[in-house]
Amino acid sequence: MPRFLEVGIAANTHGITGEIRIDCRCDSPEFVRQFDALKIGETLYAVERCRPHKNAVIVKLRGVDAVEDAQALKGEIVTADVSGVTLPEGRRFIADLIGLPVFEDGKRIGALANVLNLPAHDVYVLDDGRMIPNVPAFIKKIDGVGIHVELIEGL
Repeated sequence: MPRFLEVGIAANTHGITGEIRIDCRCDSPEFVRQFDALKIGETLYAVERCRPHKNAVIVKLRGVDAVEDAQALKGEIVTADVSGVTLPEGRRFIADLIGLPVFEDGKRIGALANVLNLPAHDVYVLDDGRMIPNVPAFIKKIDGVGIHVELIEGL
């Protein structure tokens, strides 16, 4: 069954042949390159070509053949069917983490409500608004039970 998750946003046009710059909302532009199709709105587009460009990808989608076609997609969320994607050991999709309970010393302290993708590292936002940097000093383990953390005073 297809499982579409956000991989980026159609940020702008690129050139005059209908190419689109997609700002990535995933680990790297290389992740987006593996997909043969991308969904924008309710339309599934075949990817004709895709290349990294800084922290983005430039894609040419079948049927988007002019700058005006690409302009119409600007600002839209781009998703991909990740049902067949195998992640490296220890990696997870953010969508799979949202809602997981968070534990400190075996005691539930909340649930993961959001993940902020910041330049230095991700920050986990709990349902009570507390923020925990996703670094080994604080995030000790993620398993089938939840997210296990070790906090310092002030977090």
